[in-house]
Amino acid sequence: MPHTILVTAPKLASAGLDLLNAEDCRVLFIAAERGAEDIERILASEPVDAVISRTLDLTAKAIASCPTLKVISKHGVGVSNIDVEAATARGIPVYVTPGANAQSVTEMTLALMFAAARRVSWMDREIRSGRWSRAQDGLELSGRTLGLVGFGQVARRVSVACQAIGMPVLVFDPLLPADSDLQGAERVDSLDALLPRSQVLSLHVPLTAKTRGFIGAEQLALLPKDALLINTARGEVVDERALIQALRERRVYAAGLDTMAVEPLPADSELLGLDNVVLTPHVGGSTPAALAGMAAGAARNVLGYLNGTPVSASACVNPYVFDN
Repeated sequence: MPHTILVTAPKLASAGLDLLNAEDCRVLFIAAERGAEDIERILASEPVDAVISRTLDLTAKAIASCPTLKVISKHGVGVSNIDVEAATARGIPVYVTPGANAQSVTEMTLALMFAAARRVSWMDREIRSGRWSRAQDGLELSGRTLGLVGFGQVARRVSVACQAIGMPVLVFDPLLPADSDLQGAERVDSLDALLPRSQVLSLHVPLTAKTRGFIGAEQLALLPKDALLINTARGEVVDERALIQALRERRVYAAGLDTMAVEPLPADSELLGLDNVVLTPHVGGSTPAALAGMAAGAARNVLGYLNGTPVSASACVNPYVFDN
């Protein structure tokens, strides 16, 4: 009997959809402008075997409402929108697609870094407004120390690129094995040791109970004068109110943010009134190449499990479900 797959978005890149269609799967989608409630409705009324989760919340209620649900795969790596605990209670494995969007997120990280350092967005707006405002107070990045919080696939690529332009690199990642190859970077043993040396701070950690808001006023105050902050991880890892205050007072020179605490960014957000912030709408991993890679990876994850040939356990965020 063909599998029923729910994609929590209006579409899936053909690289993944073709794999599902080749198995004669029945593929359901969530219409644009619909939310978690629609996911809950479909799961409660349809014999869904697997969910490919995009950005909408996959709640405990939704997971509990579908007795046929067997496997979940994130279209990406961040599972903060999936109630993994509820899935685990049901014995449902939750997979991710590690590395599929790493290059795209790396390039967005670098784009935000350069744009924030040289005030690119501000000068672009000035020219479009008829003013020839030649900002000559930008920061030269060569020689400035980059501090990386987290050292996964994206951070490693950022490290290599930044070292190539002459930036020393520091790494803080308490989960990194002691014998890891740091590719020329220097490891430090605490966030407090990293921050005072980080003239550019780039965040590459998942959103967890421990990382939520862990870059706050106290941490921002430890950064050197004229530091940059770059966030292509999750908006909630930064205390946004504290960051806005630090940017307004120029204690932080500039920030490049692909993620915010509330998305879409509210029209009254104070970030919009700051000329030393570069904002993008959480699209770091959304190039066609990355979307294709994540779609194919997510499709392989669910098909492999449903067909009895699961992918590597390293792609499963709750492998302990297999111990039962």
